[in-house]
Amino acid sequence: MNGPRSGRPRVFTWHVHGTYLYYLCHAACEFYVPVKPGKPEGYGGRAGSMPWPQNLHEIPAEAVCRQEFDCVLFQSERNYFFDQYEVLSPEQRRLPRVYLEHNTPASSPTDTRHAVDDANTLLVHVTYFNRLMWDSGRTPTRVIEHGVLVPEEIGWAGSLARGVTVANDVAARGRRLGWDVFQAAAARVPLDLIGMGSEDIGGLGEMARDRLLRTLPAYRFFFNPIRYTSLPLSVCEAMALGLPVVGLATTELARTIENGVSGYVDTKTEALIDFMELLVRDRGLAEQLGRGARERARARFGIERFAQEWTETFSEVCGRRPASPASLTRNGGP
Repeated sequence: MNGPRSGRPRVFTWHVHGTYLYYLCHAACEFYVPVKPGKPEGYGGRAGSMPWPQNLHEIPAEAVCRQEFDCVLFQSERNYFFDQYEVLSPEQRRLPRVYLEHNTPASSPTDTRHAVDDANTLLVHVTYFNRLMWDSGRTPTRVIEHGVLVPEEIGWAGSLARGVTVANDVAARGRRLGWDVFQAAAARVPLDLIGMGSEDIGGLGEMARDRLLRTLPAYRFFFNPIRYTSLPLSVCEAMALGLPVVGLATTELARTIENGVSGYVDTKTEALIDFMELLVRDRGLAEQLGRGARERARARFGIERFAQEWTETFSEVCGRRPASPASLTRNGGP
């Protein structure tokens, strides 16, 4: 296998983050994902309620080693350290490699060495904050920021004088996801919580993506109480729908939201609560900020830019074996 002979790059990966995989499939590539009976972690294929496109193909896990690919995309340490040795042939494991890091470092924000230590693997981060915090060592890196797509026919209505937060298992994940911050805000501001596990703590439960996108526009604003994580796709989608965003001025949110233009961010919880109370009272202000959020999302998180960057990345990596780190943006580069 000597890279793509013709046509679109053939990329093998695992189903790790369903919403991200859906957006990734907008790249001009053919994607292949393994499936197993019972759909265990990483092997769900075209599972869920996403409108999966035709360029996402399922392959039985036991048949993966007999297929031809141009590139392997890892999305978790499990993929990198275990899954590849279970499903890929030795020849496939020598293919060009990309590792997509979805998260911020967990053990230490500043001193965590990334699991990948390979000058011939491209490490892609989803935010500039994430790349700043990871110690990527000799591994070449680049950033491809999120891209989202929401229905053109729906947008902010603000009919509910309430805010909404979207986060999975927020109580179980505690301070990292700002469960205490959410509780403090909810004591003064009407807030709804959507996401896995939320029904057990007074929330609305998990919602399929289509239903979520059609539910969010009724809310006055989107509240992101998370202290430390990657930039949630739900924040980008809310902005694209025209919701102003209020949240902690930490991680990538600090350079995503501009105060007085697309929402309000601060590290002072009381200031956030005061601003949310203002939005509950002042629908006109929320509408104005929502327009700014939507314009910001279109400029920064457009699906066309996202798809083009991924298409170019896969084409570049697949056209070179081994990858030449000198031609790739290194950690800390522009």
